[in-house]
Amino acid sequence: MSDNKLTPTTPKNFTHKEIMVILGGLMSGMLLAALDQTIVSTALKSIVEEFDGLNHYTWVVTAYLLTSTASTPLYGKISDIYGRRVVFQFAIVTFLIGSFLAGASQNMEQLIAFRALQGLGAGGLMALTFVIIGDIVSPRERGRYQGYFGAVWGLSSVAGPLLGGFFSDRGELFGITGWRWIFYINLPIGIASLIVTSAVLHIPKVKREHSIDYLGALLMVSAVTFVLLSTAVFGPQNGWTDPRTVGYLVAGLILTVMFLFWEKRAKEPILPLYLFKNHTFSITSLLGAVIGAGMFGAIVMLPLYLQVVKGDSATTAGLKLIPLMLGIVTTSIISGKLISKHGHYKRFPVAGTLLMTAGILLMTRLQIDTPFWQISIYAVMVGAGLGLSMQTIVIALQNSIDFKDMGVATSSNTFFRSLGSVFGTAIFGSILTNRVGHYLESNFTQLATSNPAALNGFDMSKLEGISDNTAVLNTLPPEIKTTALEAFVSSFHIVFYAAAPVTAIGFLLALMLREMPLRTNKEYAEAKQDAAGEALG
Repeated sequence: MSDNKLTPTTPKNFTHKEIMVILGGLMSGMLLAALDQTIVSTALKSIVEEFDGLNHYTWVVTAYLLTSTASTPLYGKISDIYGRRVVFQFAIVTFLIGSFLAGASQNMEQLIAFRALQGLGAGGLMALTFVIIGDIVSPRERGRYQGYFGAVWGLSSVAGPLLGGFFSDRGELFGITGWRWIFYINLPIGIASLIVTSAVLHIPKVKREHSIDYLGALLMVSAVTFVLLSTAVFGPQNGWTDPRTVGYLVAGLILTVMFLFWEKRAKEPILPLYLFKNHTFSITSLLGAVIGAGMFGAIVMLPLYLQVVKGDSATTAGLKLIPLMLGIVTTSIISGKLISKHGHYKRFPVAGTLLMTAGILLMTRLQIDTPFWQISIYAVMVGAGLGLSMQTIVIALQNSIDFKDMGVATSSNTFFRSLGSVFGTAIFGSILTNRVGHYLESNFTQLATSNPAALNGFDMSKLEGISDNTAVLNTLPPEIKTTALEAFVSSFHIVFYAAAPVTAIGFLLALMLREMPLRTNKEYAEAKQDAAGEALG
């Protein structure tokens, strides 16, 4: 079946085998986007050294996050108009071009620009994966497949740091600088995804009269960009009261108000505001943002603790995230099968957010000498909470909306989760930096009082900038190093104490979720027919 005009009598029912093949193409595309959120961080040191670009290094990550987050809701709306496959494949091609050019970069400016291009493609990969699976599988059956998506997230959280460390530790590989392979590795995966989706992803396109809300799109992208620049870049770097931080935030909020004002009047809005009248859409959007913040708080902070406090290499820290991955994958699969079997879904995000909150609170017990088995238990709990929650709220959302709004509603949910992850990472990172400075000062003041001999002849200026360059820790005398590490441990405790109330809010939101009967294959086919009939009528 082609992507041509759909008639009300031609819904496409996919077999389990066809769905699994399509799933392979979707997951490879999703893996590209998820992997590039984590793979670059461990290779940044090598990149900075080659390009002498320390003053711009954060932009290598931020450029990707900005464009991927801002473009996410646009893809859903555009795919509603032009069809899923062509827009998904556009996202893959954009991502691959960005990857190739990023790998071939000759300076920091080029790398930042091409990372932004990568992010533009990644926004579509993240959003449309869930939209497409929502097109081809009914909510009642979707639980059978949700574990696979959990596996992709879990795999990327471990494989990213591992691959980044592996490639960056090698001077050259096949005659090419090691760190460049973190981008080139995307090419065969992306090409495979293109081949699979071209061969099997034939979703009928409902032909509609349409107009694109260009002004709404411009206002939304601008608003998101300004807010993210304020909260994810200038706030953590320059301080939250810095004029540039405040200026960008105010500009972003003004543009947000203008966007909302315009969307009420637009003929075909980029983000239809009537969706927020849907209780499930509103709750799952907030829940997605909370889960995003908690997820990245754990995924970023735990390996940082392992590297700074435990002294693990990036590769070893990546391997030690395997318990987190196992938690995500196991509970994603189990909850998915139970949802398909019994049709009940609310219990899973309720249990998941509670379990995630408990795991994060237990991480406040981490010390310098905490054994790995204990860390593993906490990581499994957080991962299990994510696995129970992350995909389930997408099922709840897609079950509650009209079929014609599938694309824009699903991509909006992904958008809010991305926003939560960016804000969470920025705010928790800022808390960590702030508290490290505070505890270093108080700990060494206490050491000077209790054991002044330990500081005799030690140059205290060595501690300056230690929160930015933790390699200094390895050059310190034992007692001074222990005092510094205790400052980091105390700072991580504050971060986890700050993250726990966020996920606790997620628990309260999950309790507010209204459980609705999940639509079966027959009901879903009828909803598709109705949507097609409305469009043609």
